[in-house]
Amino acid sequence: MRRLALALAALALTAPGTASAFAKTDLTIRMSDGVGIAATYYVPDGAPPIGRWPSVLMLHGLGETRTTTRNAVGMSINSIAETQLVPQGYAVLTFDARGHGESGGLVSIDGPREIQDVRELVNWLGSQAGVNPDRIGAFGYSYGGGAVWRATAGGVPFAAIEVAATWTYLYAALAPQDLARSGVILGFWQSIAARAAPEVEPIVRDVLEGRNLGAVRAFAAQRSTRRLLGRIKVPTFLLQGRRDFAFDLGQAFGPFARLKVPKRLYIGDFGHPPSPLPPGELEHVLPETRLWFDRFLKGLPNGIDKRPRVELAPDPWTGRTFSYRALPARRTLSLGFAGTGTMIGYREKVARTGPRLRRRLETFGAPVLRVSLASSTGWPHVVAVLSAVTPQGKEVVVSAGGARTRLTRSPERVTIHMINQATAVPRRSRLRLTIAAASTAQSPGNLLYLSSVPQSAQLTVRFARITLPVLVRPISR
Repeated sequence: MRRLALALAALALTAPGTASAFAKTDLTIRMSDGVGIAATYYVPDGAPPIGRWPSVLMLHGLGETRTTTRNAVGMSINSIAETQLVPQGYAVLTFDARGHGESGGLVSIDGPREIQDVRELVNWLGSQAGVNPDRIGAFGYSYGGGAVWRATAGGVPFAAIEVAATWTYLYAALAPQDLARSGVILGFWQSIAARAAPEVEPIVRDVLEGRNLGAVRAFAAQRSTRRLLGRIKVPTFLLQGRRDFAFDLGQAFGPFARLKVPKRLYIGDFGHPPSPLPPGELEHVLPETRLWFDRFLKGLPNGIDKRPRVELAPDPWTGRTFSYRALPARRTLSLGFAGTGTMIGYREKVARTGPRLRRRLETFGAPVLRVSLASSTGWPHVVAVLSAVTPQGKEVVVSAGGARTRLTRSPERVTIHMINQATAVPRRSRLRLTIAAASTAQSPGNLLYLSSVPQSAQLTVRFARITLPVLVRPISR
């Protein structure tokens, strides 16, 4: 009984009661280079608890602000702060990233200056009256998540982090196999072009045109965390979208496997297009993100770190999720798309459709396409789209990929590693493989790969085979 009483007393010291109101202050925080960062500072009402307030720094996506609601998580970071964190006893600092919204400066895509901003904002937050500087966490999605990863690897002393719909390896997200996902890149670029730092536009042009790729890789490496994951020593909650054509599941699978810290992975229907962002799912997952901070910033033994580490939501959202101790069991299908040799021109495509599936499938991982190609004219790159044609006639993109090529008259096997997704494929659907110069050949609305080939180019497509990872037990219907 005495031990129980001591435990309850310790819990009372670390867990302030739920605050019914809070103070909210909009302000400008001056960085060391003189640039003003627009921010909102929240502090719960009442006296700080013994040990002072835990706190969270929150970071938004590219081209957005702290009040943007149409984003990869479907809710502004100010709203998340006001509904999930501050009323539960957290001081919170949100801000418009450099070059965004009301902040000054220029955007260099989570470059050294932006990471220095994160460091200085953490220092500012830790210096506020009533805030415990040793119990500061970070939540960031997309662009903000990339900054949280890089800042943590760079030694910013967070006590726990949460990263959503983001990257650890930027080059692989933007130009896998050296071929730009031009639609993704152009969408991001248009959101910041007016306030981009001078060094960014040449990089964007180079990656879109496939030149100076060494410089592009160096630029991306400086903004990536894949090689620095061993430096991360804090509890990490990863949240990634099932179907996100900007930052796919592989961007979360890699760090989840390598991190040697308390960790958790949630996979759901949020993220960049074509993620549907069902509002009901946020009501489920946001309380879990707060529980993670409660455990590692407040020290509450709430069991979130004892649950199975992987949680997977079905598509569409049903209100129920499935939990696993590690990534769920998968099997690999090998699917052939036969052909004796089909020649196409620069605006044409090869589309081969398989038989009806006897049972529903749920892909989970990155398909790999091996295809025999030849060209007497030269064909500088090839794009492949794997789609499913449902019994109702709807065509759903399962995955896509592309690669640069150096083809000759002699057939050559080309391997394309496609986007890592979790896609539900209904029973009696037919899988279709489309091969062309651009993803728009599959559908005018598929804007993933937009680069063209010369008008004189011709391509011969022979046999193609895809290895497709699927869940042993599908969860979506």
